[in-house]
Amino acid sequence: MEHKLDLVALLEYIDPAFLSYQEWVNVGMALKYEGYTASDWDGWSRRDPARYHPGECFKKWTSFEGTANPVTGATITQMAKDNGWMPRSADREDRELGWDDEISGGDYVVVDRNWIEGKEIHEPATWNPVQQLTTYLSALFESTENVGYVTETWQNEEGKYLPTKGAWDRTAGELIQRLNECDGDIGSVFGDYNPEAGAWIRFNPLDGCGVKNENVTEFRYALVESDEMDIEKQNAIMRELELPIAVMVYSGGKSLHAIVRVEASNYDEYRKRVDYLYNVCKKNGINVDTQNRNPSRLSRMPGVERNGKKQFIVDTNIGKASWAEWHEWIEGINDDLPDPESLTDFWDNMPVLAPALIEGVLRQGHKMLMAGPSKAGKSFALIELCIAIGEGVKWLGWQCTQGKVLYVNLELDRASCLHRFRDVYTALGLPPQNISNIDIWNLRGKSVPMDKLAPKLIRRAAKKNYIAVIIDPIYKVLTGDENSADQMAHFTNQFDKIATELGASVIYCHHHSKGAQGGKKSMDRASGSGVFARDPDALIDLVELDVTEALLKQEENKAICAMYKRLFEQHNPAYLQEHVSQDDELSAKAMEDHAKRAIPHIMADIMPTIQQVIKSVKARSAWRVEGTLREYAKFEPVNMWFQYPIHRVDDVGSLKDIEPEGEAPAWKKATNKRKESAQKERRSKAEEFEAAVFNCKMGEAPTKKDVAEYMGVSEKTVARYMKEHGGFTYDANNNYTIIEKEDQEE
Repeated sequence: MEHKLDLVALLEYIDPAFLSYQEWVNVGMALKYEGYTASDWDGWSRRDPARYHPGECFKKWTSFEGTANPVTGATITQMAKDNGWMPRSADREDRELGWDDEISGGDYVVVDRNWIEGKEIHEPATWNPVQQLTTYLSALFESTENVGYVTETWQNEEGKYLPTKGAWDRTAGELIQRLNECDGDIGSVFGDYNPEAGAWIRFNPLDGCGVKNENVTEFRYALVESDEMDIEKQNAIMRELELPIAVMVYSGGKSLHAIVRVEASNYDEYRKRVDYLYNVCKKNGINVDTQNRNPSRLSRMPGVERNGKKQFIVDTNIGKASWAEWHEWIEGINDDLPDPESLTDFWDNMPVLAPALIEGVLRQGHKMLMAGPSKAGKSFALIELCIAIGEGVKWLGWQCTQGKVLYVNLELDRASCLHRFRDVYTALGLPPQNISNIDIWNLRGKSVPMDKLAPKLIRRAAKKNYIAVIIDPIYKVLTGDENSADQMAHFTNQFDKIATELGASVIYCHHHSKGAQGGKKSMDRASGSGVFARDPDALIDLVELDVTEALLKQEENKAICAMYKRLFEQHNPAYLQEHVSQDDELSAKAMEDHAKRAIPHIMADIMPTIQQVIKSVKARSAWRVEGTLREYAKFEPVNMWFQYPIHRVDDVGSLKDIEPEGEAPAWKKATNKRKESAQKERRSKAEEFEAAVFNCKMGEAPTKKDVAEYMGVSEKTVARYMKEHGGFTYDANNNYTIIEKEDQEE
């Protein structure tokens, strides 16, 4: 299934300041091709104040007319990948958490920012810029590692000072040595800076060839910085979180810059650890500026002044000593798992089991998956289930508990869905006495991924007291690759959320994989990962039965007999009781003969009805319901007919011996094939014999000798054909003339 990426979100990974002019134009062309607006391009372009000119994006936007080889969203996707973005499908199963991931171990809340007291910061009693910079460089770098820094700035049209790319070709050891020799003049080492703007430094070592992410040699640190709360509270929360901070610097403005140890082995691991770090910070009230994700990011340089305020080191070596120690601590402090229980404490006082929703199949608050191929009428079956729960009646033979149910319609337009409910009610013959128990949430064209839909659903359903929520179908809200166990486990966890929060059963629908399903176990038929079959508490699987022509003929006979019986009951019930036997009620021919005698005045109108009955029977399909249950014993397969718009259980056993496609053993398939071949051959011989009888004497009655000569066989063989194929006999004088049996009877 195709999922359209949010290209604006991917632009977070692309810094326009590092793009060439053509690359910048390509981003704009890709956005226009994919249906975004000029404002999206303009908003992103503002991140490069050195080259940004108001109105330029809008002017160029109108010139993008399209070409035979357009620039598409794939260009932006590749740029984002080059800068660290990874699609979910590429993540490892043991990956760290991303921004949109569910944190399954808890909320990672360590501090309550509403109650925590701020912790003040203090300027150094003695201002020593050389000491500040020497301490910073010694804390973060090896002496041989290259350091990137910026002292030169420029002003944009709003008067804001912004950094240039700066320098990156000197090592930490060289800088420390020159600082010790500069006699307090740090400008002679780093270059003079503008005291209104301050200066910047990069916190990860570089290769001496540039300042992009690809130039970072060690992914050692990440920047945590936010300007949305008081400095004192920032300081207090970072310390309460035990962040493994190597150096904390006051920016001279609204924020602290915490250089946090992440100690990643490569860029991919760095990105995941930073996402995890930022997520924990966000949960605890620090809304980190996500543009600081990049390992080559600039941070504020200590030992300089900025607009009358000093940029200085607040502290070093705060919190845990390493990423591993902090990660273990943050996971442990949020462990809200229950303690182990002793069986002896509950042996004589077992907790009460959840009551049944579908007797013998599913308990209330549990999950059920219905799987089946197209044409099985899965949506109709789920609508039937809604009605069964709402009215408190049986569904496919199983009694349902009565209660309120929510049907989440993701596929049908609103009018079609509402009509379906009424059509099914009518076909079931149920009066709509409790339709107030059924709510329908029509989301066609408005559906969102399941992890986004779940909280919206929970919020709307919280006070409705539903005992069941039915989601049809799930492919509309599927997130990730359905063949990935990792991603499908995350997807199905959303159903657990709904069931837990609402105390309601969650029932959802999925499709079969391709190919014949008869030879598979019911739990292996659903498309995609095995998680689909193993996650729910009940799996109801529909597989089509291979109905024979003979069985359809029997069903036509039954349907016609039932039609005649209804006509007798309506127009001449006394005749039905006195003259029609039980055997007659099973024969369409007998019922027709009785009808000609008992209700001749309506016979002229019966034929169209019979044709409609036959057409209806031919339109039927037959299905077998199998199941895999967690809470109940396995049930015997249920056979049923699907005759639009409802399913009817085969109570009389007509489908008992019918097998699904592909289920018969090899020897039986071969036998059936031989039988079919023999029947075809017999039909062919009969047709050949019949043609010879009528054609050998140009339509006149031939003798056995005439037919034998015409067919090139013996008269004995002709006699055998007459016996095997029927329909012909000797004439009344027992001579060699062959005539049709029907003619003889007349």
